[in-house]
Amino acid sequence: MTIALSTASVYPLGVAAAFDLAARLGYDGVEVMVTNEPVSQESGALAALGDHYGLPVTSIHAPTLLLTQRVWGTEPWDKIDNSIQLAADLGAGTVVVHPPFRWQRGYAESFVEGVAEREEATGVAVAVENMFPWRARNRELQAYLPDWDPTPLPYANVTLDLSHTATAGSDALAMVAALGDRLRHLHLADGSGSFKDEHLVPGRGAQPCAEVLETLARADFGGTVVAEIATRKASESEREALLAETLAFARLNFAAPR
Repeated sequence: MTIALSTASVYPLGVAAAFDLAARLGYDGVEVMVTNEPVSQESGALAALGDHYGLPVTSIHAPTLLLTQRVWGTEPWDKIDNSIQLAADLGAGTVVVHPPFRWQRGYAESFVEGVAEREEATGVAVAVENMFPWRARNRELQAYLPDWDPTPLPYANVTLDLSHTATAGSDALAMVAALGDRLRHLHLADGSGSFKDEHLVPGRGAQPCAEVLETLARADFGGTVVAEIATRKASESEREALLAETLAFARLNFAAPR
């Protein structure tokens, strides 16, 4: 199993800092979240970092978040196509995308078919990530189309995020079982079950992180596990300790059934 570090895990530090930490701590690769930082968008710069630190870019996270709506313009399919091209240039086999927002109706109407067409044309897996309903004042808003839950939809490849399952109140183990071979990518984090998307260190929340890893190990999971935790408020030494703990958790619990 490949265990990679998401560049989102070192925010507000940049991509270079993620490569440095991943190499020093013993991660197998790096997932690059495309943001406003120019390095995250440029294959030459990312390849140079990979060569310098001896780590591959395992996956690209497309700029489909609220905070990255203007990265690579405002046309959603351009963002996906640029992410696929970036992944192909770097030899990364997976692009992680969020489902469309409710207000992106034209994009949402063609999303399922458009993802499948791009996978067939490029050979790059476009792994749609599970999200969660938005909640405020005891009201629930469907913010994503065709759904925040990719499980019942005919995506060939899915990313399961264990912080998002906590926020959604989803049964992560049931999702793993339902997805089967369609589960290509795991964002390893944790959550307490609050309405906030917490991205805690695995084992510090209420999600069955260890059980999910053990289940995947028994199934000979061939995808990538990506550490995606929040360290924004941590000091330099605290951040390093949190990322080391996450890596140790992943290696211990994926290896346990064997």
